[in-house]
Amino acid sequence: MIHAPLLKRLVVICLAMFAFAFALVPLYDVFCDITGINGKPSLEQAKQSTQVVQNREISVSFTTHAQSGAPFAVKSKEYSVAVKPGAMREVMFSAKNNSDQDKVMQAVPSVSPGRAAKYLHKIACFCFDQQPLKAGEELEFTLLFYVDTALPSDIEELTLSYTVFDISERLAANNN
Repeated sequence: MIHAPLLKRLVVICLAMFAFAFALVPLYDVFCDITGINGKPSLEQAKQSTQVVQNREISVSFTTHAQSGAPFAVKSKEYSVAVKPGAMREVMFSAKNNSDQDKVMQAVPSVSPGRAAKYLHKIACFCFDQQPLKAGEELEFTLLFYVDTALPSDIEELTLSYTVFDISERLAANNN
């Protein structure tokens, strides 16, 4: 015997769970934007800094890793640099396409600790654009950045990490 009220309740619960799961990613993004804990720096070009704090130095480290299966080797020329808040700093990165086919890579940055993300400003970054690399090609890219003078005083070091993705197939699919 089917209990109509129970069945209705179960259907409503299932629909509510589906709606909650569907809304979870946008809700998480909003939560992270409000609290500043997402570690996602802006992907827009920043304006240059006009002031420098001379009596403070921040250690900025760099890490890179490629998405599983991506044929790229990307690394910074310097593991870590000391930066005065507000001072411009340039770091060179090299990227190599280790495959025998032309590929397109996209670098996605993140900052740790996450609350420091909004204080790291990039003027020039290879992450702003898709980077085509021919088979076996190695290129150098410039990262030009500064750490905001408003960085909280309890943050003395941060890490800028890049995850590199092979977006060649996605671009090819979009062009067809």
